[in-house]
Amino acid sequence: MKLPRRQFLRLAGGAAVLPAVSRKARAQAYPSKPVRIVVPIAAGGGQDISARLIGQWLSERLGQPVIIDNRPGGGGNIGTEAVVRAASDGYTLLLVAFPNAINAALYDRLNFDFIRDIAPVASIYISPQVMLLNPSVPAETVPAFIAYAKSNPGRLSMGTPGNGTPGHVAGELFKLMTGINIVSVPYRGGAPALTDALGGQVQVVVTSTAASIEHIRNGKLRALAVTTSTRLEALGAIPAMAEHVPGYEANGWTGIGAPKNTPREIIDKLNLEATAALADAKIKARLADLGGVAISMTPSAFGTFIADETEKWAKVVKFAGIKAE
Repeated sequence: MKLPRRQFLRLAGGAAVLPAVSRKARAQAYPSKPVRIVVPIAAGGGQDISARLIGQWLSERLGQPVIIDNRPGGGGNIGTEAVVRAASDGYTLLLVAFPNAINAALYDRLNFDFIRDIAPVASIYISPQVMLLNPSVPAETVPAFIAYAKSNPGRLSMGTPGNGTPGHVAGELFKLMTGINIVSVPYRGGAPALTDALGGQVQVVVTSTAASIEHIRNGKLRALAVTTSTRLEALGAIPAMAEHVPGYEANGWTGIGAPKNTPREIIDKLNLEATAALADAKIKARLADLGGVAISMTPSAFGTFIADETEKWAKVVKFAGIKAE
């Protein structure tokens, strides 16, 4: 049967609208079952706690359980790959974090491309760090420390929490941008590196503000600068490194991602709820207790941030010759 032209066009136009209507209906119905957030590290740390905070908020707001699924191993790559391989339906999410930005350069072979395969959903918080000196180092300011290190090349050592960790690459970025020569000494975690900095076995360490605040207050370690681009309200007397090394910034960070091709309507819905969570006074205070600062970004802005971080740390990894442990 041959349809009249007007009826044909009307039916064709209706068919064209169907995919858009279907996507909208799917987003409105989402979620209709439990949502899983894969956390690619062990339970108990700041990143894991942040995932649980956001997960609880999403569960209450969306009316479905949000399950935290810890999958540690491979520097975060095991959990990340699990999400890359998951269905793009919004029911499997990933706690994305700082290591994702450096792993492409740190590991020779990965079965995925993080920027290509994970869609940014929402940022959660940044984790400022602070560069600390053992009081035996005769330098009170960043310029004085740079001058002292340059006059004593290779004689100072910097304890790091391990290859490719935020504290390690933050120190290597400082070396790259200032031209100083200090020896990086890897430890199995931030606590032993901090302990040896207190004991003077190493003279420099970059660590989280939460881990170091008491040592700063009691004078056992000297805070040289925070790694944020501007001063922190809680540590206002301590300068930002960028005040003396323009362009320097080196923070840990966390956020939420999803498999590529996850419907935009679902991503926007999750971003809206995450943004609301980060405006909540209780959640902001809890993140502050973890040494973090809540930060909200659109999915697009978060994607740009991740791309910039990936490019920056690739240069640092190459400069320092960092290899995965």
